[in-house]
Amino acid sequence: MMKNSFRLLWSGQMLANLGDVLYIVGIITFLYASTESAFVLAMLPFLNTFGRFMSGMVSPILMNRYPLKTLLVASQVSKTVVLSVLATWNTLAQVPILFLFVFILSIALLDGWALPATDAMLPRLVKKEELVKANSFVSIVTESTQLGGWAIGGLLASLIGGQNLIWLTFILFVTSTVLLNGVRDPIPFKKQNGKKRMIGELNEGFNVIWRSKLFRVIHIEMGMQAIANVVWVAAIIYVYVEEVLDRSEAWWGYLNTCFFLGMIAGGYICARYHNRLEHNLRSYMVGASFVVVVVTLSFGFNQVAWIAFLLAFLHGIFGQVKGVALNTFLQKEATDEQLPKIYGLQSGVFSLIFGVSTLLFGALTEWFGVQYVFLISGILLWIGTIYLMFNRLVFPKYTKAQEIEAHM
Repeated sequence: MMKNSFRLLWSGQMLANLGDVLYIVGIITFLYASTESAFVLAMLPFLNTFGRFMSGMVSPILMNRYPLKTLLVASQVSKTVVLSVLATWNTLAQVPILFLFVFILSIALLDGWALPATDAMLPRLVKKEELVKANSFVSIVTESTQLGGWAIGGLLASLIGGQNLIWLTFILFVTSTVLLNGVRDPIPFKKQNGKKRMIGELNEGFNVIWRSKLFRVIHIEMGMQAIANVVWVAAIIYVYVEEVLDRSEAWWGYLNTCFFLGMIAGGYICARYHNRLEHNLRSYMVGASFVVVVVTLSFGFNQVAWIAFLLAFLHGIFGQVKGVALNTFLQKEATDEQLPKIYGLQSGVFSLIFGVSTLLFGALTEWFGVQYVFLISGILLWIGTIYLMFNRLVFPKYTKAQEIEAHM
């Protein structure tokens, strides 16, 4: 039953993620055609980030009152209803831009509690010793959906138009809802309504992280990594291609593709060699962190296009290995009650960090140049790696005997 639920979870979430990409492509298509405004288009990622931050911060309250599966299904049903209203309205008459922004913000708000619920559900549906393989597989699916979604979305937009792309997303959302409804959570739900004041519920995730040195180390490292990795957003890579590589904008697409292919390859490597990785998780995490530092610094000051492709690919591989390791440590050591609260806090705080860091790094790129931004990123990653080295003994070392004992 657990294996079937895991399949339903990742396939349902895959269709939801693909729909998220396609509906944004559809909106971009007719929004740019009607306004031709770069500022209006820039509002899309801002509204997405802001919406997920807001709902991510209040998700602990919802998780105390409703089962994870209920939140997942309710989120997807609500997104489907909102999207159907948007598609119908836009079919009958052009939706005003202000109302279009309201729809985008609404869908982002609904996503904000679904994502931490999905992350918290996953370790309930697989055995502890299979977490590396499961996380790696889900990463492959997620990155493949992101990589393929934008390419497929652009092709479909040119063939069927942005409006029909919205309706296609509606079909994907309906199918996703049906699949997620079939998931069975093996952990009984314990409602916590009325036991704590609301402000205390909002602080639960922070308190769980603060009281555990392991969780503190993981999230400090994740926070520094979230800031440093902003250099890989499309806007900064576009400037790098134009100013450093002196290539056409087509190379921007090639470079992004190499990065995502590297992440997919990293996920495949983790899944293929999960047994070896599982019992040397700490060493592989620190080693991958060192490689990411070297690759980031080398990428920033490289001026040869084919080397940039190689470095982007390597960053994707080793960044994925590091990410899978950190996430697996968290899932193995947190309890079933702690994990939803931790992921809820992550969803809100990291969305805020990403949004603010994107604006900051964009300004630094304009003031000092794109190569210095990569230097700053490399320094942040280096500090994080040294921090991991000094605290590496906080991370437990897993053995086969421990995994067997945990299931006796």
